[in-house]
Amino acid sequence: MTDTSAATMGTPPADTSEHNMLLIVLISIVATIGGFLFGFDSGVINGTVDGLQTAFNSDSVGTGFNVASMLLGCAVGAFFAGRLADVWGRRTLLLVAAVFFIVSAWGSGIAASSIQFVIFRVIGGLAVGAASVMAPAYISEIAPAHIRGRLTTIQQIAIITGLFMAFVSNFFLADIAGVSTAILWFNYEAWRWMFWIELIPAFTFLFALLTIPESPRFLVSKGRQDRARSVLARLYGAATAEAKVQEIYDSFSADHHRPRFADLIDSATGQVRRIVWIGIGLASFQQLVGINVVFYYGAVLWQAVGFSESDALFINIISGAISVGACTITILLIDKIGRKPLLWFGSVGMAAMLALVAVAFSTATVDEAGNFALSDSMGLLALVAANAYVFLFNGSWGPVMWVMLGEMFPNQIRGSGLAVSGLSQWGSNFAITMTFPIMLASIGLAAAYGIYAFFAALSALFVIKLVHETKGLELEDMEG
Repeated sequence: MTDTSAATMGTPPADTSEHNMLLIVLISIVATIGGFLFGFDSGVINGTVDGLQTAFNSDSVGTGFNVASMLLGCAVGAFFAGRLADVWGRRTLLLVAAVFFIVSAWGSGIAASSIQFVIFRVIGGLAVGAASVMAPAYISEIAPAHIRGRLTTIQQIAIITGLFMAFVSNFFLADIAGVSTAILWFNYEAWRWMFWIELIPAFTFLFALLTIPESPRFLVSKGRQDRARSVLARLYGAATAEAKVQEIYDSFSADHHRPRFADLIDSATGQVRRIVWIGIGLASFQQLVGINVVFYYGAVLWQAVGFSESDALFINIISGAISVGACTITILLIDKIGRKPLLWFGSVGMAAMLALVAVAFSTATVDEAGNFALSDSMGLLALVAANAYVFLFNGSWGPVMWVMLGEMFPNQIRGSGLAVSGLSQWGSNFAITMTFPIMLASIGLAAAYGIYAFFAALSALFVIKLVHETKGLELEDMEG
């Protein structure tokens, strides 16, 4: 890749006077509905843990697998979506994801056993994994370089908005029913309705995708230059389209073969390209800092230290609102100060906040019934530090990692690079999510958060030493 100096001294920005910015923004918003569903599907489980335990009579390990089972599908979905998108197209894969979201939302709510629930959650995971890598890649491939970071960051706002709306939906459904395990409408428990609410945005996503074009870079890779030229003319104007088609064509390898996994290997050295390892590192560290413990187990976490279910669900709503605010700030900064400063600043801040959360939880007392409790001062410290941590994550690693994965790979290896990076991201997510209930029951909250703080500090060193800036670079200028 090209370093920061190259990013600032590269090709001057192209004339943007003919860019159809309204169309570009609208297309990006449609793609980010996938991000909304990614967030909703990930966050909805937060309020259903008690219902799952009651309905399926599961222990802590069983509950952990019910919660984490979606992530197995996410890993598979992210891995194969990157490659299948090189064959069938970015838009086509998003359409398939939309159908899977619909099937999963319906099935998760109707499930009568753990096995059925896991099957439908894995289907949802396939959709989430595909949307997680394809939406930012699609946006990167249709957006002009000078606003690519901002438009791709909308994906993270959509993810957080999805999480937030899942938290709000869970809160109100549980409030109407009394508790999440109580009967709500048509003789079904509230926790089942928490899943069915997702059908509304899922169908919206499916129909909206039918109105947007395929990625012009994918079209060029398949030899459909005329169609790519037509799409680019709509986006950037006729004067730019012809030159852009040729530029995209030239960015593929010299023999212009179809993208393949073998392209991840440097032909000169016979080793995996350095940029691939950087992508894997970025994807893994985003999860190793423990953010999804807050998203998936937020209600359980706060109940474990003495809050009621209603209070815990309301704290999730606060965290969601804070996350949206953080992402909004990132939109304003990412194309001005760049990606790398946001990453290392976020890493340092998260490490400090996670350490404070660990200190607060280390003071918790346990009564004879096994219930945790914090003093008022330590409870306040944990609450403030945890929400500051959420703010820092969503102002840095949350959106910026997806922005970089969508843009950092050269055109020839973008699909394959996203495949292995997405697999690493969701594999790390699964490991963190699956191990949290076990750590909660063994080493405790304080030690668990100490481990996440360690990885946050390590991620700062990774960024400083290995990650290079991509701000302002055209996708055709990315080097592998």
